[in-house]
Amino acid sequence: MNQDYIKPNNWSIIEEGFDADKVKSSESLFSIGNGAMGQRANFEEFYSGDTFQGSYIAGIYYPDKTKVGWWKNGYPEYFAKVLNAPNWIGINIEINGENLDLATCKSVSKFRRELNMKEGIYYRSFNATLQNGTEIDVKVCRFLSLDLDEVGVINYEITPTNSDAKIIFKPYVDAGVHNEDANWEEKFWEPISVEHNANQAFVSARTFKTHFEATTFMQNTILLNGIAQNNNPIISEKTADKIVFSYEVSAAKGQTASIQKFGGYTVSLNHKNTQNGAENAIKKALEIGYHQLLEYQKLAWAKIWEMSDITIDGDVKAQQGIRFNIFQLNQTYLGKDSRLNIGPKGFTGEKYGGSTYWDTEAYCIPFYMATKDQQVARNLLAYRYNQLDKAIENATKLGFKNGAALYPMVTMNGEECHNEWEITFEEIHRNGAIAFAIFNYYRFTGDYSYIPEKGLEVLIGIARFWHQRATFSTHKNQYVILGVTGPNEYENNVNNNFYTNYIAKWCIDYTMEQINRVEKEYSADFARIMSKVKLDNAEILHWKKVADHMYFPFSEEHDVYLQQDGFLDKELVKVHDLDKSQRPINQKWSWDRILRSPYIKQADTLQGFYFFEDHFSKEQLEKHFDFYEPFTVHESSLSPCVHSIQAATLGRMEQAYTFYLRTSRLDLDDYNKEVEEGLHITSMAGTWMSIVEGFGGMRVKNDVLHFEPKIPKEWNGFSFKINYRNQILKIAVHQNETNFTLEGETAISVFVNGKEFLVEPNSLVTV
Repeated sequence: MNQDYIKPNNWSIIEEGFDADKVKSSESLFSIGNGAMGQRANFEEFYSGDTFQGSYIAGIYYPDKTKVGWWKNGYPEYFAKVLNAPNWIGINIEINGENLDLATCKSVSKFRRELNMKEGIYYRSFNATLQNGTEIDVKVCRFLSLDLDEVGVINYEITPTNSDAKIIFKPYVDAGVHNEDANWEEKFWEPISVEHNANQAFVSARTFKTHFEATTFMQNTILLNGIAQNNNPIISEKTADKIVFSYEVSAAKGQTASIQKFGGYTVSLNHKNTQNGAENAIKKALEIGYHQLLEYQKLAWAKIWEMSDITIDGDVKAQQGIRFNIFQLNQTYLGKDSRLNIGPKGFTGEKYGGSTYWDTEAYCIPFYMATKDQQVARNLLAYRYNQLDKAIENATKLGFKNGAALYPMVTMNGEECHNEWEITFEEIHRNGAIAFAIFNYYRFTGDYSYIPEKGLEVLIGIARFWHQRATFSTHKNQYVILGVTGPNEYENNVNNNFYTNYIAKWCIDYTMEQINRVEKEYSADFARIMSKVKLDNAEILHWKKVADHMYFPFSEEHDVYLQQDGFLDKELVKVHDLDKSQRPINQKWSWDRILRSPYIKQADTLQGFYFFEDHFSKEQLEKHFDFYEPFTVHESSLSPCVHSIQAATLGRMEQAYTFYLRTSRLDLDDYNKEVEEGLHITSMAGTWMSIVEGFGGMRVKNDVLHFEPKIPKEWNGFSFKINYRNQILKIAVHQNETNFTLEGETAISVFVNGKEFLVEPNSLVTV
């Protein structure tokens, strides 16, 4: 049974009542971020119960030595850890001689958390009775500033309700942190210095091996009934990597004592002197002040929501789900820094490692492309171009040559850093997603300039890889691709995965098309690129031979492409015939049993039908959907969104709606029973796709927007906006009509269910 303790609300994530068993799950769900840093919703005060402490800085990582029993040539030397960063949120509290700890209080009542997604602010409140009998009312407000993205803010208020109280606030900064998932129990941060000045403190530390420097800072203000006090701190603890201040406040019964704490990180990625950077960050925050920072935060999030919001009328849980997904995507990546990317856990946990998977190209780029300026999506493409040399190096390590490029499955800096051999060596379909994103970017934005400037070099490297990776089978008289893992990671070392073979052929064909176009239309770029990559017509003809004669496994009996050779040899027991006690199989079965089963973790063959929908008829899609979905366990967060889109395309709205709820509430309802490890950030973009491409039916065909709107019976209506070629189009779908409005200067044509309509600026078109 899925968890069900988050209260339905259109704009907030709400938990009511303190439950120690849910602390780690809530630490994930109530996580906050601002694109530059983020943190799990750990308590500020000390908590002796079970907790997963985590704060994270974008772009900072550690190369944790790969732990493997049998080393193989080409194996990554390290697994890139998303580092738990020094802790700046900590505020230990002593009340009448007793430490505040929710795990040991005599009672905790009226406990409430709220993550206000509309404003980007996290609230927590509770009443507690300590063992010494003191009763207190606590209210906490915390946010990470979007305007000053190196600064976070905490306002922590305590009101004694049954007696006077001596309250001691003990704010601290601590670089003596560790990762839950360290392979070798190593410490990742080397302390450099601990400094303090009046109410400010600075702990500077350097990562081992990668030598990133970070100064973690704090600035504290003590207030009584809202009036700032002139308290000077006592330095109650100072070590090589930690400093603790102590402020004593006498609060009469009913008076409110509070601490306002500014904290955060300045890093060597952005500052030559990180402590000077920290001092400047504090200065800016103090000049603006707590209350104005709070107002700026609300305004900044209002601007984000103005473009990215999706409204759903009549279904609160569905509305809450999509806003939660959009909110977390914007907390993770805002497109300000082209050195950064979208990690699968964002700022909510350590699992998976690395900041970049193929998820970015397959799922995230469509969201950012349509809800931000197109430059944001272009930055994500440029991220891969800037790592092309590393992709060539990765391929070279595996024996490829002549500039063949294999992009990593997981990376921080372009090097492969995934430590499972079946992923590192076999899940090569990721290369196809890199190329598809280039195609998808041009298809949506109409901006071809990226291809001659940067994209074509990437495409050539990828085409060279596929040409070399394919093998000519004299038995089949066709080219085959052996020993791979497709998107369905419940199959390893298979031959001729349909999706891999199909996208390999497409990559080669698409690259050849772009070479021809660039030669004709961008002759200077063409000459520059050909000189650089040393490509000639003879090599291109070899590519073409592979693409034209690629093998795809097919069953005449079932009239479907097979996921891979031998798929029909499995015991084809459908998922609905599995005992529910056996689910999820990745937690209940041995890996050997999973590999021998027909069960599909996520869309595999159907991923090909999603990417290349226009290559197949609707009848073919239906036949493949009906064949593969019954074997799909959807134990990947990336699975429900593709199936929701395809179910909607087939007009199966009840099924599409069920998949939508699963993708949108995957973490809120903890479908996979692992949310305490962190959220599934990249798959959240798939939730957006489920509505826009699924229920909205949005496609771009021949430079024109097409829509086939459908609406679940549970909804009265839904709406979304897209930034299509620098004009904002709003689509509002209702049970009996669809409305279009355009914010721009030039009319655009759209097709709705195959019929063309002209949408004029600032006018309403109803279909």
